[in-house]
Amino acid sequence: MKRRSNSHHRWKRKLILLILVGLCLGTLALMETQYSRIKKLALLSRPLVQKPKIAFLFIARNRLPLDMVWDAFFQGDREKKFSVYVHSRPGFLFNKATTRSVHFLGRQVNNSIQVEWGEASMLQAERVLLQNALVDLQNERFVFLSDSCIPLYNFSYTYDYIMSTPTSFVDSFADTKEGRYNPKMDPVIPVRNWRKGSQWVVLTRKHAEIVVNDDIVFPVFQLHCKRKSLPEFWRDHPFPADAWKEHNCVPDEHYVQTLLAQEGLEGEITRRSLTHTSWDLSSSKDHERRGWHPVTYNLADATPTLIQSIKDVDNIYYETEYRREWCTSKEKPAPCFLFARKFTRPAALRLLNMTALGVHGEASRKS
Repeated sequence: MKRRSNSHHRWKRKLILLILVGLCLGTLALMETQYSRIKKLALLSRPLVQKPKIAFLFIARNRLPLDMVWDAFFQGDREKKFSVYVHSRPGFLFNKATTRSVHFLGRQVNNSIQVEWGEASMLQAERVLLQNALVDLQNERFVFLSDSCIPLYNFSYTYDYIMSTPTSFVDSFADTKEGRYNPKMDPVIPVRNWRKGSQWVVLTRKHAEIVVNDDIVFPVFQLHCKRKSLPEFWRDHPFPADAWKEHNCVPDEHYVQTLLAQEGLEGEITRRSLTHTSWDLSSSKDHERRGWHPVTYNLADATPTLIQSIKDVDNIYYETEYRREWCTSKEKPAPCFLFARKFTRPAALRLLNMTALGVHGEASRKS
């Protein structure tokens, strides 16, 4: 009886041990399953690291006549590395009745102002665009574009070109010839800091914030930088008798350049524009009016040859500084321009249909 009892106890102990081992293994398996689920949920819930964005800032009169060209350009980005802001006349809305591109729907800034060419209101419009774009912390570059501007390359090439350098692209040179500097600006803006260049700049976030927060240079421009009174700009006032004394100062051609010079930041800019503009100085018989407006490309002008000639530009010469700017990207020779103006809607659509614009395919220097 005693042997049977011992055998029975040994069997019970083995059974209990097996049950305990089973429970331990089951617990370990359950813990592993739960750990895998928690790890998977953590990976899914972890915020994606989004690449820096480029804010495209359009200055328009009303609608954007070249919206479908830009629509094709933006379709080349699948990672949402861009944002769009449009400054149009107050009250104008980008809806399905005013644009056929989803990229512009509702993208108008709602605090726009009425802009007059050649006046400080253009600077205000630029600052309004920057104020809106700076709200998005992902925006790290800010590109100013006109409503007659087209992209020359696809989105990927354009993005890499702009983001490959930590500098802003600001066409800027010492303005020593045209007498636009008004001595009344001194001493706030000394003549040694007076600069001229294209308004179509590309700014880093740091420089965009400097423009928006500027409360010293901007008020001086409002007071003392005004375009010359020419008959084509008459409103309700007669041509002034002392017009010859006026300084022909166009604010948007001087402001950003002069502000960055004032701040001692010219070492942080690439001193050229990425937007091509053709100025025909012989288009007007009146010497005073020559060079006031760029050439407009119409339907007949829209050829692959024209676009290729712009893409082939690889250097810019600045007469007043005896400086030649050789264009580079990623420390290699590169085309100077990513955008071009001024194109009519028929001209731009013709180029798009001819695939003369590289907005769809991979771009190269000669594409």
